[in-house]
Amino acid sequence: MFGKNLKYHRLKNGLTMGELAERVGITSMAISNYEKGIRTPDIEILRRLANALGVSVPDFMFARDEELHFIHGAFRKNSRLNKTKQEFVRESIEEYFNRFYNIIAILGECVLPSAPQCGAALSLDNEENARRMRQWLHLAPEGPVGNLVSILENNGILVFMLKLSDSQFSGINGAVNGRPFVSINVNMPPERQRFTIVHELAHMYFAWPENMDQVAAEKKVDAIAGAFLFPKNDAIRELGVKRSEIQNEALVAKEYGISMLCLGYRAKELGIINESAYKRFSIIASKAGWRKNEPVRIPREEPTLFRQLVYRAIAEEEISIQKGAELLQLPYDDVRKACILEGEHAY
Repeated sequence: MFGKNLKYHRLKNGLTMGELAERVGITSMAISNYEKGIRTPDIEILRRLANALGVSVPDFMFARDEELHFIHGAFRKNSRLNKTKQEFVRESIEEYFNRFYNIIAILGECVLPSAPQCGAALSLDNEENARRMRQWLHLAPEGPVGNLVSILENNGILVFMLKLSDSQFSGINGAVNGRPFVSINVNMPPERQRFTIVHELAHMYFAWPENMDQVAAEKKVDAIAGAFLFPKNDAIRELGVKRSEIQNEALVAKEYGISMLCLGYRAKELGIINESAYKRFSIIASKAGWRKNEPVRIPREEPTLFRQLVYRAIAEEEISIQKGAELLQLPYDDVRKACILEGEHAY
């Protein structure tokens, strides 16, 4: 318990074991032993650790469920996210779902929708793969997809939004106790978040050949994600069978919750525009700065399931407001006021 929490807060502060040890005045071997659970620090060292990491001593004591079993998806082979930050992503996921499953242990597993089955056979046709993914999530085969985060949560797929300033991390998938989850970097435009969610879903849903080249696999995953968010028939209906240019289609991009870069690529992919037109579009997009900072056109999507379950447990007097604030990592007064508002809305 203490060791995992210490490691999480160390990584959250971006410190190596040696850097933390230097701040506290102990050896890096001592930090290693604490994190591995080999040794336990005395109260003075505990206070110095807490001070160095900007947390309170009780933050180290938050209970961890040792029965939780995590399977973490792999980072992309060419990921420029260093190993320390990769480790922080995994530790953040485990810290969050320990809090999440704390409330599940109180309310019961029955409050969660059944976990969907994964491991479907992969088709050569990416449009078909996208249709099957939509069917898997009980969506219409065509048309805009609404709030993706809400759709996932209602289909038994957990979502964790991780705050990471490093733009090299977009998302990752995995499972906790056999239930699939997707973790997405909150510091991305909502259109990119939606694309990343579908990208991770495709990795999760299909059984990918072990001998498949990773570059080819990533390209195929992106193609499936594009077809999922902007299906072929929709693209033809919205853009036309043939176009000489793609320029003023921001309203279409907004309707489907995709970026203009995604829309332009889909148009090229489907033969609606030719290679020359796509190159002209790409030049315009680059000059406008869209590759790094395309205008946001849709609201940000956020998970609500965890918060709803905590407020439900408070309302049913299964937990105190203080416990709810600890689980949500919010100030006590914020949770108390939210509970009052929830109560008022009930009438």
